[in-house]
Amino acid sequence: MPSDSGDIPGARGTARQATTHPHPADDANPPVQIGILLPTREQAINGTYAAAPLLDFAKAAEALGFDSLWAGDSLTARPRLDPLVVLSAAAAATTRITVGTAALTPALRHPLIGANMIASLSHVAAGRLVLGLGSGFPMAETEEEFASVGASFQGRVGRLDEITALWRTAWRSGDEGEPTEFEGRFWQAEHLDRLPSPAVPGGPPLWLAGSDTPKVLARAATRYDGWLPFLPDVDAYARARRRIAELAQEAGRTVTPALYATITVNSDEAAARAELEHYISHYYGRSLDQMRTIQAYAWGSAEKCAEWLGGYVRAGARHLVVRIGSLDPEPQLKEIAEVLLPAVRALGPSTTVGSTPS
Repeated sequence: MPSDSGDIPGARGTARQATTHPHPADDANPPVQIGILLPTREQAINGTYAAAPLLDFAKAAEALGFDSLWAGDSLTARPRLDPLVVLSAAAAATTRITVGTAALTPALRHPLIGANMIASLSHVAAGRLVLGLGSGFPMAETEEEFASVGASFQGRVGRLDEITALWRTAWRSGDEGEPTEFEGRFWQAEHLDRLPSPAVPGGPPLWLAGSDTPKVLARAATRYDGWLPFLPDVDAYARARRRIAELAQEAGRTVTPALYATITVNSDEAAARAELEHYISHYYGRSLDQMRTIQAYAWGSAEKCAEWLGGYVRAGARHLVVRIGSLDPEPQLKEIAEVLLPAVRALGPSTTVGSTPS
């Protein structure tokens, strides 16, 4: 278990506390931000990999007022275009919107290649980059995916933490007095100062995409800058968010409480559920009833979906990553922006998210 100091393990020489990214203005009650997932997986399911529609989607999301734009990651388990490449293009096509991964699987790339790609993307995005990171979804297809690139599925949690420690060492290695070598359990590297530095000193914020187990919460609070779960139970989210806040305060850190949620918007609730069922069966090869026990889903009118997301905001969520549960998501984008965004954002200023329940 990491110490509360947040020191980077594995770096030879002097290591500073892990970079934190506090919220602007009122840390106790930051504004709610809402992002949207780029349909890279949906494209693949439909048998197309055209970049132009993705860039049109990105520009539309920015124009409609979304705060952030996200892309998922998978090589063979749930194939799609590479998120770092897609987000680089999306960042170049936009000016304001934050770009992020939800979630990147670092084990699928050599850590030094990953560090270089991320630093490069941070410059293209001019600092508008956040990385949601996962150790690997617990499915047979993911284990096969790891094997396909020679990565070990066993011990993947510890490997994720070590890769992020290596990245942070690399991203600071050009600074005076910082280590230029890394000696970990799984990875060793030297001459890290030869790699490009990212646009933001110390690198982009790193969010842990994980559940609400005690070990995950401790890792999120002491090693990462944000927590990005997809918990289907809002009460469980509230308890976990409070625990992270407590642990982060003890460590002198600030952690962004986020949420990855899937919604299908249609005023005809039965039609919305049918579309979501169709989506899930093609995305995961499983039923909605199976997936909703582990992931957060809602369907129905934009007002109903906004009310559902509002429960998470009241529980402390401050950055929502929304995936549209449709193989043709663009028609829902405008209604979500016009109805859901203002309704959910309105909850932020009036919602207290201190260490005690609201």
